[in-house]
Amino acid sequence: MEIKIAHSDSDILKCFKVIKELRPHLGEENFLSLIKKMMAEGYELAFIEENNKAVAAVGFRYLQLLYNGTQYYIDDLTTLPESRGRGYAGRLLDFVETLAREKGFNTVTLDSGHQRFDAHRLYLNKGFKIVAHHFSKTL
Repeated sequence: MEIKIAHSDSDILKCFKVIKELRPHLGEENFLSLIKKMMAEGYELAFIEENNKAVAAVGFRYLQLLYNGTQYYIDDLTTLPESRGRGYAGRLLDFVETLAREKGFNTVTLDSGHQRFDAHRLYLNKGFKIVAHHFSKTL
């Protein structure tokens, strides 16, 4: 199970259908430009593919915060419905954790929708703890 980092436009576009599973509001017409803008700000996109098709992806970025130091924050982690249950999301979490350890970071963090029980089970099984409530105000 090889994990690739998306660098090329074709790799980024290959991840669209996977990311859209988690972010259904995104349109394909501006996906590439949005991801490239985020990459310029430090976002990284890694994926697993089968038969030249991305089936799982993780988007993450470096953060440094006063309360918990240096870290990778996972923005996006998703797998195509037909590819779930094969360990891809867990493998991608391990991949980000390994990168963080190699860089000497203190933490890997993420937010998850309150209704995503299967995802929560995975995170807890991988050693993540529920440590906060995330608040948001739409402007």
